Amino acid sequence: MYGVIEDIRDDFPALHQRIFDKPLVYLDTAATAQKPRMVLEAMTDFYMNDYSNIHRGVHSLSMRATALYEDVRVTVAKFIQAADSDSIIFTRGTTEGLNLLAQSFCLTHMKPGDRVLISQMDHHANIVPWQMMRDRYGIILDVCPIFPSGELDLEAYENLLTDRTRLVSIIHTSNVLGTVNPVKKLVELAHAKNILVCLDSAQAIAHGSIDVQSLDVDFLVFSGHKIYGPTGVGVLYGKLKHLEKLIPAFGGGSMIESVSFEKTTYARAPLKFEPGTPPIAEVIGLGAAIEYVSALGVDQIGLYEQGLTDYALGALRDISGLKIYGEAVERAGVIAFNLEGIHPHDVGTLLDQEGIAIRAGHHCAMPLMTYYQVPAMNRISFGIYNTVDEIDVLTRAIVKAKKIFGV
Repeated sequence: MYGVIEDIRDDFPALHQRIFDKPLVYLDTAATAQKPRMVLEAMTDFYMNDYSNIHRGVHSLSMRATALYEDVRVTVAKFIQAADSDSIIFTRGTTEGLNLLAQSFCLTHMKPGDRVLISQMDHHANIVPWQMMRDRYGIILDVCPIFPSGELDLEAYENLLTDRTRLVSIIHTSNVLGTVNPVKKLVELAHAKNILVCLDSAQAIAHGSIDVQSLDVDFLVFSGHKIYGPTGVGVLYGKLKHLEKLIPAFGGGSMIESVSFEKTTYARAPLKFEPGTPPIAEVIGLGAAIEYVSALGVDQIGLYEQGLTDYALGALRDISGLKIYGEAVERAGVIAFNLEGIHPHDVGTLLDQEGIAIRAGHHCAMPLMTYYQVPAMNRISFGIYNTVDEIDVLTRAIVKAKKIFGV
């Protein structure tokens, strides 16, 4: 990967710009990844040549658009090694996928007093929907604690799996701490008690291979824009035996077999979960993004980013007054830190003036901020286009920020 990094960077037009007359150093991939030309060209080509609505027309454009759209379903299934492309539901992103699952799962399976287990490190997208279901259906939301290292308390996790727990919905890789949870173990422990599992893999999808059959996970969600694809598209994977039982949360065109004023009969999965006109161009962009990372090798990408992470951790630890949050043994290319005496937003603003894009705030994980007793954190995150030289630019800029604030 190191030998071809310049070629890879050339694939991303947005990287070749200057911010405050400094070369852009983009260290915010955990928020959203930049897009390679392959993705941009695939979407542009669709709009220029094949644009039409899908599943409804018998004319040539509609049939071409439908074929392109459904081909991506096969591409996604192959990428996460799903047994059947019908287990792939296209959504607007991880957040919609989790909301869809929460609503459909509660409509189908949950009664007052039934329980769902999440964790202390989860993103708001996996907290708020379940709280809404708790308030609507009277279910109970349990929270698995973590250790200061940012790792799950597995003993507490196992103890929280009760005879009323119907689902574990948990983050695969922390978007704040970089912690990679032992998801195969989590699934095994839950399945031993006949409890289903959903993985929020938004931060995991672009940084290592995922095999849903090997994991035996029941549901899994991710977003296109985290894997170098466009915004406005994502995936909810579910085992077909579960999807066929779920009552769809949203209704409209395309998700039906027949409609009368007396009764509606739903289509089979996945179409019964995709009402209305879907994000067709975005789905095509997602397919191109998956082809791009597959050509590079997603595991090779993860190894390259691990080298960057190790280098950055070593460099940041040498800066006095800098505190890193989360020291998990298994971690991805995400590092959260604070500088003593400087608010994270001020750090982010000063780094921006050096051309460096990082994230500063609560990272949609306010309960995690509460756990660490801070209002916010700085966060850097790596993608396939980052370099060791950029980390050196970052560390020099942080030292400069400390001098400006006199700390």
